[in-house]
Amino acid sequence: MRLTTFTDYGLRMLMRMAGAPEQSFSTAEFADEFGLSRNHLAKIAQHFSRAGLIQTRQGGGGGAILARPPEDIRLGDIIRSLEAGHPLVECLGADGGNCTLDGQCRLKGRLRVAEAAFLAELNQSTLADIAVSHPARRSVTGPDAR
Repeated sequence: MRLTTFTDYGLRMLMRMAGAPEQSFSTAEFADEFGLSRNHLAKIAQHFSRAGLIQTRQGGGGGAILARPPEDIRLGDIIRSLEAGHPLVECLGADGGNCTLDGQCRLKGRLRVAEAAFLAELNQSTLADIAVSHPARRSVTGPDAR
């Protein structure tokens, strides 16, 4: 299974927020820390806000904080939310896709079971289990190291 970059970046944001749940974070801080587009991260923050995972405040001293304690947020639920609208394969989409094997395919049911097992396994862990308390520091090696 391959997760979208939207999910990847969203998980990074939540992992950092879980590492300092009392701290407010801005998308500009995340963009700088992760080397990612502020606009893209703002879309993810909007998604999290609508999903009830974060609370946001505008203006000076604003930013985003977790809406619930990290130990109350399940990983499978996060992924399910972020991957909504991105089915594992086309035929699992809401419209059923464009499959010529429809009605004869015995793979679709197995994929649904596998996806459910994947999310159930992730729901055994919480955001607190994968929290990152400080930004990763890149080490420089070679002739430019000081």
